[in-house]
Amino acid sequence: MASTKATSKTYDLNTGAKIPAVGLGTWQSKPHEVEHAVEWALRKGYRHIDTALAYGNEAEVGLGIKNSGVPREEIWLTTKLDNPWHKRVTEGIDSSLKSLGTDYVDLYLMHWPSSTDPDDLKKHHPDWDFIKTWQEMQKLPATGKVKNIGVSNFGIKNLEKLLNDPSCKIVPAVNQIELHPNNPSPKLVAYNTSKGIHSTGYSCLGSTDSPLYKNETLLSMAKELKKTPQQILLAWGLQKGWSVIPKSVNKERIEANWELDGWELTPEEIKKLDSMPERFKVCGDAWLPIKVFFGDDE
Repeated sequence: MASTKATSKTYDLNTGAKIPAVGLGTWQSKPHEVEHAVEWALRKGYRHIDTALAYGNEAEVGLGIKNSGVPREEIWLTTKLDNPWHKRVTEGIDSSLKSLGTDYVDLYLMHWPSSTDPDDLKKHHPDWDFIKTWQEMQKLPATGKVKNIGVSNFGIKNLEKLLNDPSCKIVPAVNQIELHPNNPSPKLVAYNTSKGIHSTGYSCLGSTDSPLYKNETLLSMAKELKKTPQQILLAWGLQKGWSVIPKSVNKERIEANWELDGWELTPEEIKKLDSMPERFKVCGDAWLPIKVFFGDDE
């Protein structure tokens, strides 16, 4: 197997910034667990941490960074604007920075293309949409509070709508989307790439209690290569060309998910994972006031 160094790999963004290929995800982490997870990850060597206002754990992420002893400038920190904050972009980033205990983030994402009414989460603002939110987000890099801006959970239809709008002066640096062999989204990834947008895969391990861990193709490959199923899934994503943000609050798993250097999957092994016919999404859009997924990712 080729000698690869996945843990020091970075991807170039359309801004010239370099995003570390492997990060720690913090979605669905219980209170008091995130602080330790972030600290352990950074001490292990991770240099990319992903959080969001909606996760309610930014303050803990900030503590974990502080406790790790790793200088802030060595860490890539991503957070996200929550749906009910679309009309309050400046307040949204200020709230996140205060919770995180930092004066800037490396990447600020619009979490969902849904401008939800904060007074009624089942309603979408009648006079606002993600185009207007992006107009406000485009003002942020000049303030120094945000180094790069991007989007999350945008399919081709909504990306086209955004990119074709005359007010869109900054192409998103990143589109963070759900990516694993049961939701591979090849059309969407190719579209992102064609527009100079980097893809980051969330739920890259298929999330908690995932059907992936009962999948014979994955399990037998892991056994054969003497790797964990999680390591196989991460290698698959990295070799497909996107950054991965595996979530864990377990010290051993956080460390095992970092053991990606010095080996890689063969083209045949990647093809096997690509050919898995099962499909499932961890994150749907039924909870949102509007539809955001249109089945245009494959």
